[in-house]
Amino acid sequence: MLARVGSLFIKMLVTAVLLPNYLGASLVGTYNYPLMFLAFFAGVCTLGTEGLVTRELLRKPHLKDVLLGSAFRLRLMGGLIALPLIYAAYFIVVNISPEPLAASFPQLAFVSLTCIIQAIQIIDSYFQSRAEGKYIMLVQVGGNIISVLFKALLIYLKAPIDYLIGSLFFDVLIIQLGYIAVYKKKGNSIFTWKYNSVVAKRLLLLGWPLALSTIFATIYLKIDQLMIGSMLGSTDLGVYSTVVQYSESWYFIPAAISAALFPAIMNYRIQDPILYYKRLSNLYELMAFISLSIAIIMTFITPTLFSLIYNKRPEFMQGIPVLQIHIWSGVFAFLSTANSQYLIAEGLTKISLYRTLFGAGSNILLNILLIPKYGILGAAYGTLIAYFITAFSVFIYPQSRQQGFAMLKGLFFAHSLQRFFTKKR
Repeated sequence: MLARVGSLFIKMLVTAVLLPNYLGASLVGTYNYPLMFLAFFAGVCTLGTEGLVTRELLRKPHLKDVLLGSAFRLRLMGGLIALPLIYAAYFIVVNISPEPLAASFPQLAFVSLTCIIQAIQIIDSYFQSRAEGKYIMLVQVGGNIISVLFKALLIYLKAPIDYLIGSLFFDVLIIQLGYIAVYKKKGNSIFTWKYNSVVAKRLLLLGWPLALSTIFATIYLKIDQLMIGSMLGSTDLGVYSTVVQYSESWYFIPAAISAALFPAIMNYRIQDPILYYKRLSNLYELMAFISLSIAIIMTFITPTLFSLIYNKRPEFMQGIPVLQIHIWSGVFAFLSTANSQYLIAEGLTKISLYRTLFGAGSNILLNILLIPKYGILGAAYGTLIAYFITAFSVFIYPQSRQQGFAMLKGLFFAHSLQRFFTKKR
C-alpha cells in the first residue's frame, strides 16, 4: 500500500496537475472520455472472472493452468464481444446527445483495443491466491511510473491530444507485459495454460452475476461523467473528471486492505463464527476511520489546493464545491468494498448484483433530476446519495441484513466506543 501511495502521488502529479494545466478543461474532458466510456463494458470484457478465479485457485491450486487458461480464453472472447458493443453504443450516444461528444470515434476505437489485451491480467488472480501482493504492486507501481514519465515527456514536447490519448493504450500494454514478466520470473509460463470447456462453463455460470454487478457498478460510478459530457459538454466534463480523480484515487485503499485481510478473516468463518463477525466489524470500523479522515481533510484543504494548482486555469475553480461534496461518497464506497468481500465469500453474489443495480438506477434518476438544474454540483450530490443507497441496500435482504447493521455500527465506531467506556468503568 505504501508503494501504491508513492506511485499514486507521482501519477496524480501528471494526470491531475500537469495535464489539466497543459490541456485546459475542455481537452481534459476529451482525454478522459475514452477510458470513461470503456469502463461501462468492463464486465463484458472480464466476464466476472477476477475475484472468482482467485477463490477457485485457493480451493484447487493443482488446477492452476486449467483455471488460468480457461479464464484467459473467456476474457479474450469477452473482449472481442465487447468491441462491436462499444462502437454501437458510441454511435447511439452520438445521436441522442444534445452536445457533441468529447472524444472522436477514432480516438475511442484505438483505446478500445485494451479490451483484448486485458485478458492477460488474469495473472493478478494467481498472485492474489498465493497472498503475494508484492508482485502485483511491483507490476502496477512500475507500470504507473513508466506511464507517468511517458506522459510527462509528451507534455514537455507539447504533443497534441491524439498522442496523449494513444498513451492510454500504452499504459495498459505495459501492465500486461509486466504481469507476464513477473509470472515468468516465478517459474511459470502462460504457454502451459490449458483450456477446459467444463471449467470454463463453471466459471461463466458463477461469474455472470459478478459480471453484471461490475456493469451496474460502473454505471453508478461513471454514469455521471457520461451524462455530464452529453448534457453539459466537454469543458464541464473536464472539470468534473479532474475532481473525480482527487476523490476516487483513494479507492485502491479499501480494495488493498480487503484483499490483504479478508483471507485471514475467512479462517474464522468455520472455526469461530463469533470471532469471524467481530473481525468483520473491525474491518468496517477501519474503513470508516480511513474514509472519514480523508473526507474531512480534503473538505478543508480543497480551496487552497485548487488555488495553488490551477491559478492559471480559473475554469477549474468551479470544481472546489464539487470535490467537497463528492469526496464524502468515499465513506460509503469504502464500506461497500469491504462488504462485497463478505458477499462473495458467502456465495451471495446475486445480492451484490441487486445492490449495484439499485445504485445504478438511483444514480441515473438523480442525475436526470439534478444535472440540468445544478450542473456538475448536482452530479456530485447524486453520486453521494447513490453511494449511500448502494452501501445500505443490504438491509433489504435477510441474508445480509446483519452486515448492514455491522456497517452502520462501524460508521459510528460503536464497538470501539463500547470497549473504551467498558475499560473506563
